[in-house]
Amino acid sequence: MAKTKLSSTGIGIIFPLLLILFTVNEDVCGLPSLSEEKLKEIPFKIVYETYRKTNGRENWELYLINADGSNPVNLTNTPDVDEMYPHASPDGTKICFVADEGAGNRRVRNVYYMNIDASGRVKVADNARQPCWGPDGKTIAYLKGEFARYTIKDYATKGLFFYDIETRKHREHPNRSLHHLYNICWSPDGNWFLATVHGGMGFKHANLTFEANGTRVFDLTKYGVTGCRPDCSLDGKKITWGLTDWDLCTARIDLTSSVPRVTDVRRVIKCGKEHEVYHSDFSPDGRYLAFSYGPKAQEMVGGKAPGWNICVSDMTGKWVKVTTDGNHNKEPDWVPTGTVSR
Repeated sequence: MAKTKLSSTGIGIIFPLLLILFTVNEDVCGLPSLSEEKLKEIPFKIVYETYRKTNGRENWELYLINADGSNPVNLTNTPDVDEMYPHASPDGTKICFVADEGAGNRRVRNVYYMNIDASGRVKVADNARQPCWGPDGKTIAYLKGEFARYTIKDYATKGLFFYDIETRKHREHPNRSLHHLYNICWSPDGNWFLATVHGGMGFKHANLTFEANGTRVFDLTKYGVTGCRPDCSLDGKKITWGLTDWDLCTARIDLTSSVPRVTDVRRVIKCGKEHEVYHSDFSPDGRYLAFSYGPKAQEMVGGKAPGWNICVSDMTGKWVKVTTDGNHNKEPDWVPTGTVSR
């Protein structure tokens, strides 16, 4: 994640926003804590990536847990394949993800989806990454790898594509200049994407919104939405993202007009620089965030992050670690209600 950097054209707007941002919430990482009773009341599950031993061999797997961290289930159990970056469908019945397969010069990152119980695994695309679901639950958007050679660089992408899970047909996004995007998120109304761009499309580093069915692109920097990895709430009215390696934010976003607009920027989580916070995601009811937390490490998909755990926070900044094993636990994604039993 890039540190916050302000352009000369936007500093007059952004500085007052950031001044508010850093005085609204004085909570420090670890204090105060979200209660165990509150966690048990949350009716959703969380899926995440974790690096641990499977049948005696260390690799990346996808785990499913209750919101309080209980009842962990290894969904993949594949010691010869590394599964990462899980995202649940809007109805919670499926998960899309990436799988690193092969070794050496033959290693490649591919996109798959499967049912929430790990059955019905289907390959979506080769040399692809960063998938997300469309609001209809029948379409997966994904980014193509920029190069044929394997890399974990999150921004090594070129082009965005759509996959219809019923017809198994692919189509390219109408804006063919999409380049060096990562962490795409499709808005619930189906009209917009959120993403971070790094060194592409005329941007050094920025969070963007762009049309799902058109070519217009908007930079969110002037609203104070700098940093990386924006994610939209299920009602489409809020976003969360990482302002720096140590700050997670939320804001209101208006995606109903022709030009997206962001207001009410707030910092929810603030950490000291001996730790990092990443990968924030709204719960389906918008009342909680799940995120990754741990000592300085590699936050990219496939990067090792020893000591990292999954955490849950309410909107006041009260949070708690819901995993404690530190097995490189990253990229949490909430699973909506009513699809899996507790």
